[in-house]
Amino acid sequence: MRVVFGLVLILGMGLAGFAVFMVRGYMSDQQVALQEERARAAQVIETVNVLAANKSLSFGDPLTADDVVYVKYATEYLPEGTFTEITDLFPEGPEVVRSLIRPIEANEVILMTDTTEPGQIASITQELNPLMRAFTIRVDASTAVSGFLRPNDRVDVYWTGRVAGRNSAEETHLIGSSIRLIAVDQSTDRNRSRTSIPSTVTVEVIPSDVARLAQAQSEGRLSLALVGKGNEESSVPIGDQAIFLPEPPEEEVQVVEAPVAAPAPVAAPERCFTTVRRGTEAVQTEIACSN
Repeated sequence: MRVVFGLVLILGMGLAGFAVFMVRGYMSDQQVALQEERARAAQVIETVNVLAANKSLSFGDPLTADDVVYVKYATEYLPEGTFTEITDLFPEGPEVVRSLIRPIEANEVILMTDTTEPGQIASITQELNPLMRAFTIRVDASTAVSGFLRPNDRVDVYWTGRVAGRNSAEETHLIGSSIRLIAVDQSTDRNRSRTSIPSTVTVEVIPSDVARLAQAQSEGRLSLALVGKGNEESSVPIGDQAIFLPEPPEEEVQVVEAPVAAPAPVAAPERCFTTVRRGTEAVQTEIACSN
């Protein structure tokens, strides 16, 4: 009995020792795993949500709120000029869009250097209506309303010069009414507050008016008169001729009467005679003429 009890005690102590060994091994493994997890956590890169394009966009394309998406970017390597909020990209509201000044690929982060300011355009072609053309007019302080012109204003165009066929002083004529400005110098910013004297303005006209304006500018001077707000209904519809050049006076045609020819004299009827001798006397007798 004592032998059995001793064997049971030895077996129990062996099992207890084995259990302690297994627990110590498990705790050691857990400690190692915890340390490894802490090491991995220390190596995790912190990220931040920034705005990126959700599709490929080209130069000059408008950038709207539908064209952007949030992506995660490493905070440590975040480039300067990113947008973290949609209100930063469109501070004046989503309806005031920006334009791209370089191509952007899908999921590429949008930077401030990639876009224009809100409301500005990257290319003047974005301002042109379908089938319209842009034409640049040289101006100065006296012909450009002293620098008060803004893109999208409407102006009347006056031409000053000498009309061909008239030996007189220079004349001034209204050749275009309510023509839309699309740029002042190289700016298309409609909201600029700074007043400056431009050297050129760009107007929107129909294709046939480009030649008329070029001719008018080469033969004289063009001046602009600002059209007040509320008169937009007087603009010339697209497709109608907007520029009318002064026509030279009609030349007087002198009618020279052709001399009336004198009537040809009427020829006397031809008469034929024959001579008949009767002795010593010669007698002429009229006979019929033969051809």
